[in-house]
Amino acid sequence: MRVRHSERADSFLNSSHKHSGGGNSLMLRTQLAVTLAALLIEAAVGYPPGLFRVLRHPVVWIGRLITALDRRLNRDRWSAGGRRVAGSAAVLLLVAVSVAGALALQAGGFLVAALAASTLLAQRSLHQHVRAVGEGLATGGLAGGRAAVSQIVGRNPATLDEAAVLRAAIESLAENFSDGVVAPALWCVLLGLPGIAAYKAVNTADSMIGHRTPRHAAFGWAAARLDDAVNLPAARLAALWLVLAAALTRGADAGGALRAMRRDAPRHRSPNAGWPEAAMAGALGLRLAGPRVYGDTLIDDAWMGDGRPAAAAADLDRALLLYRRACVLQVAALALGVLMLRG
Repeated sequence: MRVRHSERADSFLNSSHKHSGGGNSLMLRTQLAVTLAALLIEAAVGYPPGLFRVLRHPVVWIGRLITALDRRLNRDRWSAGGRRVAGSAAVLLLVAVSVAGALALQAGGFLVAALAASTLLAQRSLHQHVRAVGEGLATGGLAGGRAAVSQIVGRNPATLDEAAVLRAAIESLAENFSDGVVAPALWCVLLGLPGIAAYKAVNTADSMIGHRTPRHAAFGWAAARLDDAVNLPAARLAALWLVLAAALTRGADAGGALRAMRRDAPRHRSPNAGWPEAAMAGALGLRLAGPRVYGDTLIDDAWMGDGRPAAAAADLDRALLLYRRACVLQVAALALGVLMLRG
């Protein structure tokens, strides 16, 4: 039998209180509670492999739709302006389909919404993939580390020595903490399951068609610009969680994280990635980002932090500890929000 708070949450999910002032407070509290439950579910079990084999993953479904839209709407014979319009239409359609599906699931009640939202978060899987880089280096040497890091970064692993492999893993951890954990949680808090679904659709579109390749320079323009916009608040929030986590971690430098963030983040080629990367670099006393090779192309990016560029295995362990504590801080903040809005 459901308790009274569950009945009130289900009432929100069926939109029965959406026009009242009390309904707005209930809406926010329920979205906070859905996000909190989703984070706890994902941290505990992730996305079970058996479920993936049967249903695949929502990001796979989103990716298939993006591929279909790219194939149908991105025509070589069209002008750059026409392809930009087509790419904008593709993103709008992608978001509309994702939101429609999320609304249908949200109508199923609190538990369905929390379970669905948990599939669009990446706390556990990010930790596993980054930890695998350290394990790969420990058991398989440089070749093992390169193979593991190639699963989480787009740069050419053949150009990386051991320190660069570790540095790449730490950079990916910081950036994906924002993109894969903080941003989806934030949009779930703000807009519920439709918000996290829309965010994931935009973020996936950017990763697939948002690159400045000849085929996608125009068609992927809308996806890239929209992804920058929706990640703007989350990148700053992710950096703040890392600074606070550093303040709670022996051997980490919260002041250094704050200084690096303020000084270096605006110099990053991305308007968002530099914030968590700079905070992580300052907290660990490292230099991250800098010049990197993607395929055969050298990207001459600014350095984040002013520490040592030669990362060690212990630095990866410290980065993962900071990440775990930052995740706990986010969960604690959500739980506090739920309690403050109680009643």
